[in-house]
Amino acid sequence: MTPMATEGEKRTAKRAMAGRLSWGLADQAASSISNFAVGIYVARSLGVTAFGVFSLAWLTYGVVLNVARGLATDPLVVRFSGVPTEAWRTAAARASGAALAVGGVLGAACLLVGLGVGGRVGPAFVCLGVVLPALLLQDAWRFAFFAAGAGQKAFTNDLVWGVALVPAMVVAAQVGSVAAFVLAWGASAAVAAVYGCFQSGIRPRVTRARGWLREQRDLGYRYLVENVSLSGASQLRAYGLGAIVGVGAVGAVRGAELLLGPFLALLMGLSLVTVAEAARVLRQAPHRLGRFCLLLGGGQAAAALLWGAALLLMPDRAGEFVLGDVWPAASELIVPAALGVAAAGLGTGAAAGLRALAAARRSLRCQLFASACYVSGGLGGAVAGGTVGSAWGVAAATVCGSAVWWLQLRSALHERHRNTLPEVRTT
Repeated sequence: MTPMATEGEKRTAKRAMAGRLSWGLADQAASSISNFAVGIYVARSLGVTAFGVFSLAWLTYGVVLNVARGLATDPLVVRFSGVPTEAWRTAAARASGAALAVGGVLGAACLLVGLGVGGRVGPAFVCLGVVLPALLLQDAWRFAFFAAGAGQKAFTNDLVWGVALVPAMVVAAQVGSVAAFVLAWGASAAVAAVYGCFQSGIRPRVTRARGWLREQRDLGYRYLVENVSLSGASQLRAYGLGAIVGVGAVGAVRGAELLLGPFLALLMGLSLVTVAEAARVLRQAPHRLGRFCLLLGGGQAAAALLWGAALLLMPDRAGEFVLGDVWPAASELIVPAALGVAAAGLGTGAAAGLRALAAARRSLRCQLFASACYVSGGLGGAVAGGTVGSAWGVAAATVCGSAVWWLQLRSALHERHRNTLPEVRTT
């Protein structure tokens, strides 16, 4: 191979990576806009207390989503990114079937919990249980498309969900209950989930779910614990904050998160793009993985800080237009929330590197430490200083967690350099 051909190949590879990342950013933008619009619409329609109930259902969905990702789709991205088409199709059918099965089982559990709890919260959880399978299947298609390097299909799928949300939210607003909004949100996801089957030409193989979980257990179970500790920490903080300060405080925190929505949604779905790309970098140019992760994390942190600064300059009138009665409480949390998101963005770069290296033990240790810090900081801060104290406690915890992620990535890269055997299976 001539030097000129080598340079040409490098430029082609960079353009291809830029294209995949661009589609990833476009997809996350579509997802962010949809999540932001739903949150804003519900906040303005229901008020701070009912919005707190909706937020509890939303956070529970986050826990279940991370269960499905850890068991079904995280291993798909790590092990089947950039593989031959036939291998990808087989894996995608089994992984999407596993996600659908997880949605069915945990959806039934949510339904039973909702029936038992009753009151304001119960109907929201009953409806969440009904729509969980569709929500998880739609997310599984996104993972599958990014593993195949077809980010444009993931973007189109999220766009379909966003379009379907519009009439669904209008109908829910006429009903005016939290349960109606949860059903509308899930029904529009079902439209996108079915469309994903047509996009991929793949039928989810629920009957192969058990085999997939068994074959991927070396990564899947660790990723399960890692993911659930992340979302479970948010859930514990929300429940604890509601018990210590009140349900309205949960709504205020969710309002601040909505203001930072573009970056939070980006972080939640970042593994769709970055783990797949980090895995490709590892296969093609392993010595560049550390730099790739640093640029990724640093770019997100800088963007989050800039967005936080812009929010501080936003006049109260604009904030009230966006969040309604939730704005006064949420505006007090902008600074600590922005710092926390920036630190989380920085840490996500290191997390992508550890996932690409299939260093599941290291990433699990990092996530357990970060989650323990998150709960301790959030609840300790709530006891000491109410809602604002909780926000500052979470910000400090996230900075500590990010530092640990980077220390573990550095150790993993040094270990791999000493060991010539590859850690990521490609077939």
